[in-house]
Amino acid sequence: MSEIEQLAINTIGLLSVDQVAAANSGHPGAPLGLSTVAHAIWKQMRINPKNPDWINRDRFVLSNGHSVALLYSLLHLFGYPLALNDLKQFRQLGSKTPGHPEAETPGIDVTTGPLGQGISNAVGLAIAQKNFAARFNKPGYTLSDSYTYVVLGDGCLQEGVSSEASSLAGHLQLNNLIAFYDDNHITIDGNTNVSFTEDVNKRYEAYGWNVLHVQNGNTDLAAIQAALEQAKKSDKPTLIRLTTIIGYGSLQQGTHSVHGAPLKADDIKQLKTKFGFNPEESFVVPQEVYDYYQKETLTPGAAAEEEWNALFASYAKEYPTEAAEISRRLSGEFPEGWESQLPTYTPADKPLATRKLSEITLDNIFDNLPELIGGSADLTGSNLTRSKDAVDFQPENTGLGTYNGRYIRYGVREHGMGAIMNGISAFGAHYKPYGGTFLNFVSYAAGAVRLSALSGHPVIWVATHDSIGLGEDGPTHQPIETLAHFRATPNLKVWRPADGNEVSAAYKVALESNHTPSIIALSRQNLPQLEGSSIEKASKGAYVLKDAENPDVILLATGSEVEIAVNSTELLKANGINARVVSFPDFHTFDQQSKEYQLSVLPDGVPILSVEVLSPFGWSKYSHEQFGLSRFGASGKAPEVYKLFEFTPEGVAKRAEKTVAFYKGQQVRSPLNRAF
Repeated sequence: MSEIEQLAINTIGLLSVDQVAAANSGHPGAPLGLSTVAHAIWKQMRINPKNPDWINRDRFVLSNGHSVALLYSLLHLFGYPLALNDLKQFRQLGSKTPGHPEAETPGIDVTTGPLGQGISNAVGLAIAQKNFAARFNKPGYTLSDSYTYVVLGDGCLQEGVSSEASSLAGHLQLNNLIAFYDDNHITIDGNTNVSFTEDVNKRYEAYGWNVLHVQNGNTDLAAIQAALEQAKKSDKPTLIRLTTIIGYGSLQQGTHSVHGAPLKADDIKQLKTKFGFNPEESFVVPQEVYDYYQKETLTPGAAAEEEWNALFASYAKEYPTEAAEISRRLSGEFPEGWESQLPTYTPADKPLATRKLSEITLDNIFDNLPELIGGSADLTGSNLTRSKDAVDFQPENTGLGTYNGRYIRYGVREHGMGAIMNGISAFGAHYKPYGGTFLNFVSYAAGAVRLSALSGHPVIWVATHDSIGLGEDGPTHQPIETLAHFRATPNLKVWRPADGNEVSAAYKVALESNHTPSIIALSRQNLPQLEGSSIEKASKGAYVLKDAENPDVILLATGSEVEIAVNSTELLKANGINARVVSFPDFHTFDQQSKEYQLSVLPDGVPILSVEVLSPFGWSKYSHEQFGLSRFGASGKAPEVYKLFEFTPEGVAKRAEKTVAFYKGQQVRSPLNRAF
């Protein structure tokens, strides 16, 4: 190892230690143990910090996100807009250096922190790159050949989501994915021998990965570089196991004491002395380190982008159609008039399950939106997520499809699917990933869904079998609390459409969103096409479907209960009660409308009853009274289960009459009118 490289490695480690010490909070151990491999990876990465979004850049994911001080040190040293003062504000309110990686910081591709998510996101990044390359690379024109590098630790490997994603990555032969496993045998509880003694090498070999081992990950730079070059020659994803000492150089090295707490002052001083730095100084970067990375990485990276731009200009002359699509997608635009392909319906059209209507919508738009890429967690025939002309995303040597295919067979891996979709979205190129499963099992992926919302990945969940209407599969499959959970999640659209026009509206709003994910909850049972629905109206999140002059009560409903609410109005009318019916497919979208519009739908002076065959939790924001389910469902034929719980026109009418009687003579204010 050259002197300048040793100096650079020491600088990475000490910058990380200084950040944690300044914050008096954080994780110094892993950054010290990973400084050498971080240097090895980043030195040879193809990046241009002046254009962090260049589509053919290499990606880096820090899956063990608690080690983020390491990443901030790298971003600073490699020229991203992160100054030393930003490093000094590590973990402080409003800083650019929060306690775990967040994609808002330039140079950070995905938000990590919950363990296992990062490696799973990396699988998605690798899938997107393979698809982009297969779609656009031509003889003599390699527009996409980037790698995704990921660093992960024991905690990531113990989380189940990493197993799901890694298994699929092996099957898909994603040889553009190179993962470095920090095998330091330490978690918060202490040595991993108390809970984690499996043979990780054999496990990943069984997944279909190329597995390499570097015995001394702290100082053997040559071995790390050799393993990296070997990985690039593989026809499989590669896991490079690095045996390291956590907190390398600290007086507490090798113990869990350096995992999640700042080093003591005397320890930091001896460490700096040992590494050849002034023990009285902090946040020191020798100029020769800046110069070294400029020469070795940043100047070549900028030149690589210039070469790519020139290559693309030539490509555009020979392949103008493909070049126009690339330019459109990189600008984040849809094909002009794409929304005209969304199907519309009238009451004369036959009743269909909204999952079937979703399939029709996907089939209509799939070929016109090449950025649309989707799949299902093993339930293709139930979720109806595959366009009839779709090609599966598979390695060609399997005979099952090609990397140019846009239908992903995720297998029974809901959580892995969610995290992989986040990675596909993070790749760029305007990818719009969607994934199907039963609504109840989106809960399996709650961690990934939350990170979609937090990070602003506009992924789409096609969540079928949305209620007790799925019938005989019973309570284990019938979602009750699921929508309440996800509606409580910030920045998440949760659609439950009632007919074909509302399904089209859900897809339109979901696809046009650039920063908000969507869950589209769809029925198994057939529903009629409703009088008064339209894509335009439903795109507001809630609208008056059936009005009445001087209504005595307003009925709010979603999905299959909208038809029931409409049918109940005739029973109410016979008893002298006028009812307005409001279809309410998405809380989030309705909340974004003007107050004037909201109050036109839910005005003062009229009591409001919500009707949904799910948990009533959350409906008090919009209604005075709630008719829902506060227990789990029941196994039986769907009509019988609905009847059991009185989700019938008679059951709705009975509760509407009680609502009218209770509020009669009272001053009724819309629930939307609040102090704040």
